[in-house]
Amino acid sequence: MEPQLLHTVADGIATVVISHPAKRNAMTVPMWRELPPLLGRLAEDPAVRVLVLTGEGEAFCAGADISSLRAPEGEAGEDPQALAVRAEEALAAFPKPTLAAVRGHCVGGGCQLAAACDLRFAEEGALFGVPPARLGIVYPASSTRRLSSLVGPATAKYLLFSAELIGTERALRTGLVDEVLPAGELAERVVEFARVLVSRSRLTQAAAKEFASGRTDRAAYWAEQARSSGETAEGVAAFLERREPRFGWSFHG
Repeated sequence: MEPQLLHTVADGIATVVISHPAKRNAMTVPMWRELPPLLGRLAEDPAVRVLVLTGEGEAFCAGADISSLRAPEGEAGEDPQALAVRAEEALAAFPKPTLAAVRGHCVGGGCQLAAACDLRFAEEGALFGVPPARLGIVYPASSTRRLSSLVGPATAKYLLFSAELIGTERALRTGLVDEVLPAGELAERVVEFARVLVSRSRLTQAAAKEFASGRTDRAAYWAEQARSSGETAEGVAAFLERREPRFGWSFHG
């Protein structure tokens, strides 16, 4: 099977699958190039409320396909690292909640993509690492800052300086993952949690995502959206009436 990105949309949940099982789902240059426009289409799809990123089979993503790094430039004169950063930034900028479902190896570019998601759930036995020090590659500045913000400077330096892999226990302790599930329970838990996110206020989620990323210039915009949307009134009414809320706000950019 050719390396590819697969995707489905069902019940408000878009699932993007990194599919290159012959190489533990390593990302090829065409796959890096394909991810941003795919994310753009899913972001604009009103049927999509939550995005789940995962890998086919028993691995999440083993990073970049090393064969694509043999030459200084990738296909069509494009730098593979620049393509990876572009894909990472597109994932980080996705306006709806994103969740990485991790099994097996989550290394290099795979860890880069997982870190760009809002949340990361992992199956016991998953392995995380950032291996540029094995290859003499300078890890991108934006990716380094994102990793450091997620796990703290000390753990980021440990991963980047050593290129060592860490397991789920340490990943959970350092904040690299949010939940660790026993073998065989990851998929069910991810769907369960994604459905919880689908049921919640998109207004709350969109504003929280911007604020958490450090953006503060739209505070007035979000305050106006809260006043005009009726979300709070619906949430309070649903609570008092002991029913599920029917939130209606949708993302318009």
